[in-house]
Amino acid sequence: MRMSRRAPGTAAAPRTGRVRAVAAALASAAALTALTGCAGFEYREHICSDGEYPALNVGTTGSTCVPEGEAPPAGYVRYPRGKVPQEVDDQWDTYWRTHTVDEKGAVVEAPAGN
Repeated sequence: MRMSRRAPGTAAAPRTGRVRAVAAALASAAALTALTGCAGFEYREHICSDGEYPALNVGTTGSTCVPEGEAPPAGYVRYPRGKVPQEVDDQWDTYWRTHTVDEKGAVVEAPAGN
């Protein structure tokens, strides 16, 4: 029978390198879980890419993205100041699904079916 080399009543010394690696991996997994699923982190898609702004189609609920510094294409206008959608499903993205601007620039309810 083989006897342990430890003195009675002492614990084995942990394998510090392996223990630290496992602890670090567990801490990373816990942090990732907290930041994504448990902490309310939610991915939000931007309406346009960096360097672009959204423009509204006159008379409909359609929109397009226009490069910064360029005017909107024919038939499109800039959204009214303070009412520009920034992210999909934000307050203004939702609002502009049922509203548009007319040829005079007035905000109106969108025609049915748009």
